[in-house]
Amino acid sequence: MKKLSLSILAIVMTFASITAQEKKVNTETSSIVWKGYKVTGSHVGTLAIKEGTLVFKNDKLSGGEFIVDMTTLTVTDLEGKMKNNLEGHLKSDDFFSVEKNATSKLTFTVDAAKGKNAYVANGNLTIKGITKPVSFDISVYGSKATANLRIDRTDFDIKYKSGSFIQNLGDKAIYDDFDLVVDLEF
Repeated sequence: MKKLSLSILAIVMTFASITAQEKKVNTETSSIVWKGYKVTGSHVGTLAIKEGTLVFKNDKLSGGEFIVDMTTLTVTDLEGKMKNNLEGHLKSDDFFSVEKNATSKLTFTVDAAKGKNAYVANGNLTIKGITKPVSFDISVYGSKATANLRIDRTDFDIKYKSGSFIQNLGDKAIYDDFDLVVDLEF
């Protein structure tokens, strides 16, 4: 009986490993583009993925986990001193407190298919040590995946020049939401 139980356990474990597969994200070829908005315009930049995996079951996306290297936060729409000043400010305690919080993390599971290659994902995003739930769409084509997220920065205690917390900012206000476009290769 003991031999039969061990044989069944081995078969189950083999089947589970076949149906669930983790695929490592290629951090060199994957990218995150951010866009933040203010009354008088917007700014755009990039972040690097430190590490990440996507989990597939029966060839369908079922979840994933990513760690973002916040020290790589760059501004791509400015040059010179203005670029350096904005990058420094975004890394400061007014925004992402990068010195104290060098990474951010996203974990998610797929709750439903939206189409052949598109999924609805729900998960937890951690920025500045604060974890909040997020929902987003993610599409997978071959060995590439793309997700678009809209994040409310005030959920993560980033209130600098937020019209939701400071009155009469006029054209100095920075909108609470920012966007992330995540392109993954695995």
